[in-house]
Amino acid sequence: MKTNISVVGSIALDTLETPKGNRREILGGSATYFSIAASKFAPVEVIGIVGSDFPQSGWDVFKQNNIDCENIIIESGNTFQWGGKYNQDYSKRDTLFTNLGVFENFIPQIKNTKNKNGILFLANIHPSLQLDVLNKMSNNVSLVVSDTMNLWIDLDLKGLKKVISKSNIFLLNDEEARQLTNINNLENAGKTILDMGPNTVIIKMGGEGSLLITNNDIIEIPCVPNIDVYDPTGAGDSFAGGLIGYISEYGNDNMLEALLYASATASFTVSDFGINQILHLNLSDIEKRVEILKKLI
Repeated sequence: MKTNISVVGSIALDTLETPKGNRREILGGSATYFSIAASKFAPVEVIGIVGSDFPQSGWDVFKQNNIDCENIIIESGNTFQWGGKYNQDYSKRDTLFTNLGVFENFIPQIKNTKNKNGILFLANIHPSLQLDVLNKMSNNVSLVVSDTMNLWIDLDLKGLKKVISKSNIFLLNDEEARQLTNINNLENAGKTILDMGPNTVIIKMGGEGSLLITNNDIIEIPCVPNIDVYDPTGAGDSFAGGLIGYISEYGNDNMLEALLYASATASFTVSDFGINQILHLNLSDIEKRVEILKKLI
């Protein structure tokens, strides 16, 4: 039985520079990448905000993927815009500009939710917003998954730790895990984060794969090999979409399998600019790459 998925996160227009080319004002944001990926598995509703300049093509993308937009606020003003530039080997990304627009004063509104005892994903936004939505949705969801970034570790560590304590599954990358715990060894860092409250910690390691850490297991998951990278933007969010999409359909008893689906989904995202690759994905495409990963483990 599929469970519904709710996500709160950013909806943005991204301007990108990578070794493979440039793109200007393409659809992006954590909630966008996540919801498109997760919608391959189950119904998704988005909690977010856009400006009056948000293009019709963006709404069409959500509609075509059966993503519920009832809780996306439309405010007079500009949609959040972000610009980034990747270096030659994609090991470094510089932010060229951040124009928050209407996102700066975002107060999540949940007029109605289709989520009945489903999954809530708190995507990478300020911990205070994550907590606000969690408080509003706590009676509607049975599983809470959250993500973060180094900025929130710097700006609101107390709030972030509260989010972590209320999460069943917590996602972050390797740099963030070290920053959060002051521990260099990722396995030990993950165990320390487990002590903060969640029962599962997943550390994303970029091209090195990911690390699944629970009280019973520590398992390393590889990346899909031989992927020609165009644009890594949104890979972590589509990783979360594949992970939670799988859990929504099959439950969370087999987290290894869920992570294989997460890695497979993310591998498509990086293969083109923005959402181009994941937009037209179907489950059979993802399953073929899951089989590749299984042979590597």
